[in-house]
Parts: sequence; structure tokens; C-alpha cells
Amino acid sequence: MPQHTLPGRPVPLDRPALRDRPAASVPPALPVHPDRPRVTELRLAAFTSHRRAAFPLGPLTLLAGRSGCGKTSALRAYEALARLGGGAELGEAFPDPVACVPERARPDAQRRRGFRIGCTADGPAGPVRLDVAVQAEPELRVVGERLTSDGLVLLETALRDPGKRAVQAAWHTAGPTSVTRGPLPDDRLGTPLLPLRVAGKTPGQRRVLAAAEQMVVALRSAFACDPEPSRMRDPVAAGSGRLRSGCGNLADVLWRTRAECGRRHAQLVAAVRAGCGGPVVDVLARLNGNGTVAAAVDRGGGHHTDLGLLGHGELRYLAFALVLLTGPGVLEVDPAGEVPAALQSLTILADGFDRGLDPRQRRELLGLAARMCERGHIRLVGAVSDGSWAAGTEGVTVVHLDRD
Repeated sequence: MPQHTLPGRPVPLDRPALRDRPAASVPPALPVHPDRPRVTELRLAAFTSHRRAAFPLGPLTLLAGRSGCGKTSALRAYEALARLGGGAELGEAFPDPVACVPERARPDAQRRRGFRIGCTADGPAGPVRLDVAVQAEPELRVVGERLTSDGLVLLETALRDPGKRAVQAAWHTAGPTSVTRGPLPDDRLGTPLLPLRVAGKTPGQRRVLAAAEQMVVALRSAFACDPEPSRMRDPVAAGSGRLRSGCGNLADVLWRTRAECGRRHAQLVAAVRAGCGGPVVDVLARLNGNGTVAAAVDRGGGHHTDLGLLGHGELRYLAFALVLLTGPGVLEVDPAGEVPAALQSLTILADGFDRGLDPRQRRELLGLAARMCERGHIRLVGAVSDGSWAAGTEGVTVVHLDRD
């Protein structure tokens, strides 16, 4: 089947996902659970340089384009939605909200400016849309939120009184009263709060709860990753063994994963052998006497290469491979603990997915990502400067952001 190559504009959501054949270094793909909620579209109606943009998201999606076309801002919008879906306050999701306001946006008569983002999550409740309007100036607050399914508005909020720190909400009931109204805070999304406000006694209420829970589960398990080799070269303090976004504590995580899961560690070694120069027998980690952890590549015959001596691209390749081969228990993410693991998927937001990699490393890393995403428990949205090298790779959706 042909590869998807799409511009960053509204497109149908029923495009089939493409798949890659499993390789010997990764166990055969498990059946994708049909009820696993997943985000299938990201919408940036008015956000930084984006206007009326919609990006289809498959199991493995690459946002391709030149510098400044908005790849990183799209990933940040997804990360912000994930934080909000987990119940975070606006200030945590948008630490610099003014930077999210569309370029050249003019304030209204009340000197207000803001932005609008949204997404679609598919799952057992069918496609569910979430659209959010945020005021960035003069103060950060939600001014509108809409949750819909099959054209039916399940939740709608609006800022009626700017003097109150609340929005007026209305959610679908379909009982003796068709709509229930009440205030919700204006510093966070209402969707993750619905399970606390909706009783679930009527079919309409249960439909609202199902849609809200599907959106929250689809969004909240996301890991933004942009490895920083400069922080990965030196020994690091022993800690929790959970990988941070910049992967600066890579040695500490290798110390943990090597001891806890020999099978996954063997897969990592095979991936490093395929993508890094020179012989690779093992990837080692050692605990130093001063409480720090150091890592090295075992070249065989008693020869080791410390991480500090690896190239920029080798370190980024190693970090991304580790991310793909682990999961929420190793990465610093907030999974939905109340939902069975079989119904969850982790979304990796990989900025600069091809940065610093040579052609072989790009090919090997993309193949590993396609095989892992085929298993269903991992999805990946990556930003690349050029998507042509991924052409012909099954299982990959390429979205070009800089096409006219």
C-alpha cells in the first residue's frame, strides 16, 4: 500500500493505518486492542503560526518541513492538550501563553488575545472532538470548550462574566431535563472534571462520561522527548530510573533497565549495534563510588567506549531507541492508573526525530519505531526537517507543513 503524504490541512479521518513487517529483534506484533483510545487528529485553529490547520495522526506520524514552519509548536500544542487532559492547570500546560497567540493577532476592545486548539480521539465511543479556546491576555483562562460526538454537543462552556473565575458549563443529560448547567473553573479543562460532576444515571449522561473518559485516556499518556547529548555524556546522580524529557539521566535509566529486563535490554543492544559505528557487544552501566552512574558501549575484548565519547547523532539515536523500547514505567509520564494497560497507549512526541542522524541511523530508527507502533501500545508523532527519506516506509504517515 502507498505511503500517506499529506499537507497540513483538513483531511478525512478514515485513512487506513499502514503497517510494517516485524523484525527478528522485536517480538511479533500483538493484536491491536479495538477499544484502545487514540488521538487521530490534531487541530490548530489559531495557534502561533498555524491557522485553520488539521493534522491527521496515525500510529506513527512525521511532521515534516523546513525550520520555522511550526513543527515544534504543533508538538507543544499536543503536549499541552495531554497535560490538560490529565487535569493540569492552564499555567502548567502553557508556561508562556502569549507565545501561543497567533502571529499578528490584534486584541479586541477589552485588550484580550488568545488561541484555539483541539483534537479528535477515536475509540469505543466513536470519534470524539475536543475544541478549546484560551485567553492569554490580559490573564490566562479558558473562555470556551466544546466536546462533541456525531455532531451532538456533549459539553459546552463559555465565559459569561469576566469578573468571575468560572465558566458557565452545560452538559448533555437526555433525561427529564435535556441539559444540566453549572459553573466550572476557568483555569483547567472541564472534560476531565466531568466524571466528578455527572452521575451517569441516564443514557445521555453515560454517553457524556464515555466520551470524556475516552478523550482523557487518549490524551494523558504522552512523553515529549528531545534528547540533549550535552547532558548525556557525563556520569549522573543515581535517581528514580525514570527517563526525563531531555534524556540527561540516560545512564541512570540504563542502569535500571539492564538489571530489570534482560529481553528489552537485548533488543536495545541490537538496535545500537544496527545504528552505531564499530562493534557493539553490550551497553553497560556502572554505579560509581560517589553515587553517580556512568554508561559505556562494550566493544568486546575488554574495550569500552564511554557515552561521553560517542557522537551527537549516536547519543540521540541511543536515547530514542531506549524510549521506543521501554514504556510508562520507565518514562516520566502520568498514565491513567485506573484504566487497564491493554486500553492505553503511550504517545511519544519526538522533536528533531532526524536531527544529527546519518542516513543509516534514520532508517534503523524509523524501522524500530514502525515495528513498536504496530504493536499498538506506543504511538509516535515526530518532527523532521525532511520527510523524503521516509518515503515508501509502511506504517508511516508523513504530513508536510510547508506546502502551499
